[in-house]
Parts: sequence; C-alpha cells; structure tokens
Amino acid sequence: MADNRRTTQIVESTGQSVAPKLRPVDEANLVLDRPGQVNVFLAAGLLSPGGFVGPRGDVDMIALRSHLVPKISQLPALRQVPVGGRRHHWVPREPDLDHHVRLESPLAESELERRCGRLMTERLPWDRPLWELLIARRRDDDGAAFIVRIHHAIADGIAAADIVCRLLDSSPTAGHALPSGHPATVPDDPRPSSPLTHAASATRRTVATLVARGIRETVLLGLRSAHHGVSFVDVDLADVAAHARGRGASVNDSLLAAAAGGYRAALIAAGEEVPPELPVSVPVALPRRNEANAVGVMLVRLPLREPLDERLERIAAQTRTAKIAARAQGTLELMRGPWGARLMNGLAQRQHLVGGFVTNVPGPVCPLNLGGAAVTHVWPVAVLAANVRVGIAAVSYAGRLSCGIHVDSDFIDCTAVAEALDRDLRLLSQ
Repeated sequence: MADNRRTTQIVESTGQSVAPKLRPVDEANLVLDRPGQVNVFLAAGLLSPGGFVGPRGDVDMIALRSHLVPKISQLPALRQVPVGGRRHHWVPREPDLDHHVRLESPLAESELERRCGRLMTERLPWDRPLWELLIARRRDDDGAAFIVRIHHAIADGIAAADIVCRLLDSSPTAGHALPSGHPATVPDDPRPSSPLTHAASATRRTVATLVARGIRETVLLGLRSAHHGVSFVDVDLADVAAHARGRGASVNDSLLAAAAGGYRAALIAAGEEVPPELPVSVPVALPRRNEANAVGVMLVRLPLREPLDERLERIAAQTRTAKIAARAQGTLELMRGPWGARLMNGLAQRQHLVGGFVTNVPGPVCPLNLGGAAVTHVWPVAVLAANVRVGIAAVSYAGRLSCGIHVDSDFIDCTAVAEALDRDLRLLSQ
C-alpha cells in the first residue's frame, strides 16, 4: 500500500532526517478540511454475529482493539499526525485505541444513515492520527454496525479503501482483489503531449474551474446549512455490469446514468425546471507512483431528460474520451498544493461549473470480516465541498454495488434522490 512514508525526507545539516513533509496534494487536502466541509473518506457497514460481536449483538470492544493492534502496527498512515508551521510535517504518534475505536449508542439502520450525516459535519481532531472506527449495536437485528473515517490527507478513496480492507480482513490477499472494470491503477495515456499543449490545457481548466457559469441558479448549488442527510441503496454488481456491457458501457457509466435520475428527482422535488444536462465532477484514478493521493477529475454532462438506456449510452460516449483527457491532465492544478487549494476553496463557494459530485471506489470481491464478525454490507458517503449540495458515492463489495447519497437536507429531499437512484439502478440491472 502506498503511504506517506514515501514523502521526501528533510535532511538537516547534521545529516539526521526529521519528520517528512506532507506532499503538496496531501497538504491541499488539509486546507479543504474545515467546519461544514469535513474532508474524510467515510464508509459504514453492517456486521453479523461472530468474533467480537456476540449472538445478541453485544460487542467486546477489548477483544476488537486487541485484534486491531497488529494490523495498525503495519499501517504507518494510521500512526502519525500533521504538525503545522510554514509547511505541515508528519510526526509519529501512536493512536489511543480507547478513542480511535469507540462504542457508540445502539443504532437502527435508518439511525446509522443519520449518524453518518452528522459525522460529515464533525472534523477529526488534528492532534490525533486522522482516523476512527466506531461500533454500535443494532436495534433492529442481532448484529452490529460500524463507521470508519479516514482523512483525505492520508489517502484518496482507493488508498483509503485499501486501508479499510487491511483493518477488516486477516487474509493478505482477499481484501485487495478489485472487480473487473475498476482498476486501482491505470496506464499512462500513450499519446504524449508537448509542454506547451499541457500548459495551455492546464490554464483552460483552471480558468474554467474558477469562472465558468455553465449552470443557472439552482437548489443544487449554494451556501450549505449544518444539516446533512444520508441514504443508502445497493444492487447486484454482476447484473449492472452485464446490462452495461450490452450497451457498450461500464459500471461507472451505469452509476452516472442512475445518478442523473437522482439529480433530476432533487430538482423536481424542489419545484425547479429540469435542464437538458447537468455537469458533474467525477474522480478518475491516476497512475500510482507511491502516492496515497493520485486522483484526476473529469467533467461529465449528465442527460436529465432522455430515457434511461439512451442516457447510459450518451454518458458512455463521453467518458471514453474524458477519462483519457483527465488521466493525461493529472491532478487538478488548484489541488497540487495548499496555496492553490486555498484559492479554489474561496472561489468555489460561488462556482457554477458543476452541479454535483459522483464517485465510485473499487472494493474487494471477497467477503471481509472485522474481528471475526462477517461484514454483510458496506456503503460509502461522499464529501460535500464548495457550494455543492448533493454528492453520490458508490463502492463495490462482495458482488454488490452499494451507494450512499449525501445531501444538505435543508435544501434537498434525500429520500427523493435515493428512491430515484435505487429505481434506475434496478432498471439498469435487468
């Protein structure tokens, strides 16, 4: 696994190495973390009885913490804190597992969604390693639930999912097999571009990020409240993949087509006119060169008025070329360091380039367990950033495509978005 140990070491005149600097893109992710904009990878899931989870859902936290100690010892990213100054550095600090692995109050599944919504407004403390694992008994079953949060300064979605797999699974390989069509790493674009061409493209993209107004005034954009809503849905991954192949599309294209239905439902529920298209931001995995954050961005215009399969085909036609361009461009220019991130964060509060975020993180093919308790379901929750009020995230796990819908609930009807997304995903599974 890539981690921040591979950042450049600072060497003093004595020749002694000191704490490594955060890579610029990792420090940019610290900049984006602020009240109302919690920059974490969050995944929630359900556990069946077994191991540290008793037959009636009672949990043995001492046993779980003991089980996790050797795993955490092999994950340096979970044993460090960022220390500020002119530049942040990683300083080793062992986590206090009584704090980092905590027992919550009992939760029903709907309460788990609400708890995730509240956690997306609560920052991780920077004086401790930037992660936590929360456990709760389930009110409506004999099992338990878990929520794991990992700061994006440590890792992007793919690298964070890899960390979660290492915490959950005792097998050295089962947690790292990725579903077909969801590569953890991607090849470089074989077509070279000149430095001038690359610079011109970078300038155009930066200007577009800052000043473009491709979206009219809409409920999907604006200042956000402190109230966040989360809903979970999931469908059979193989069925989605089979339907997509028949249309010359990918699983990710299917997610985007269903997400279009969710955004359309949000607009209708708010009484707004549905435009022909809605541009959204979609992360793209970049080649991994020992980085824990290696993500590009592509802009996809979601058709909102077409029938579902026509919508899917139009999206697939876009992403075939947009992925290549995003990988060639690399990390968004304003996210390559803390100063650019500060500029972007300020100006993005009024951006009209994208109306939403949609992300798809590859997960393990094989079922996992946590401390001997089988993980039966996993759902991710997307970050809401800038002035965007709706984010949709998906993760593939053990044959399911599981989605989390994250909204500003003062402005967006989360149930309407979730029902539309669920309906369209099921139609795309037939």
